[in-house]
Amino acid sequence: MANKIKITAGSVTQTATLNDSICAKKIWDALPLEARASTWGDEIYFGIPVKCDAENPKTTVELGDLGYWLEGSCFCIFFGPTPMSMGDEIRPASAVEVFGKLDGDPKEFKKVRSGEKVTIEKA
Repeated sequence: MANKIKITAGSVTQTATLNDSICAKKIWDALPLEARASTWGDEIYFGIPVKCDAENPKTTVELGDLGYWLEGSCFCIFFGPTPMSMGDEIRPASAVEVFGKLDGDPKEFKKVRSGEKVTIEKA
């Protein structure tokens, strides 16, 4: 059975399902995590104390994907275009490891502002 996490960012709370990657396992093992959100277009990201290596890096992601930003050791929540996106794509600043997917409506995360508290825990 896939591991589920609960993400609380500002007033938004959702669950997400992790995939079976090594990166997802490392993040699961590090929970719970707490940080302050940074925003970049329709992306929330924050540094986490986890080091993942490239397994299957992606330069574009899908709506609702959770990604680990390899260059910055960051947990990323993608809910729409970023400043790097072209057309309808969702493009991180640089390659990410996709390690999970939101279970609910990703657009809810548009309510979250930079600096708000984010908590990630096992669901």
